[in-house]
Amino acid sequence: MHFDHAGIAIDDAQTLAALYDDLFGLEAVHEEVFDGMRVVFLDCGDGYFELLEPIEDGTISRYLEDNGAGIHHLALATDNIEGALETVREHDVTLIDEEPRPGAWGHSVAFLHPKDTGGILIELVEH
Repeated sequence: MHFDHAGIAIDDAQTLAALYDDLFGLEAVHEEVFDGMRVVFLDCGDGYFELLEPIEDGTISRYLEDNGAGIHHLALATDNIEGALETVREHDVTLIDEEPRPGAWGHSVAFLHPKDTGGILIELVEH
């Protein structure tokens, strides 16, 4: 596995994307509307910043209401998400997603509960 992206909850993805481009030269390489969010991926070289802007009520809008803008999750890429989930189960880590589901950019994803991962929401991603 390797680092894939940091998911950042934000009220205005376009404005933050423009700022990060100006400050750091991080180019937006993918944008879509998915699962009630505008999702913008910024290329960081060895991974991405995934900007998550809610466009309807849902997980990210609730996160912003409760916590404000900031890092929502960290994602690790795997070539075998089913095998990765089996390893997680063997270690009695609570899964939010028992089976992989469709994620942004057409990837398969599954989330691990932060209560068992040091307080960090972890996303497994298979490209």
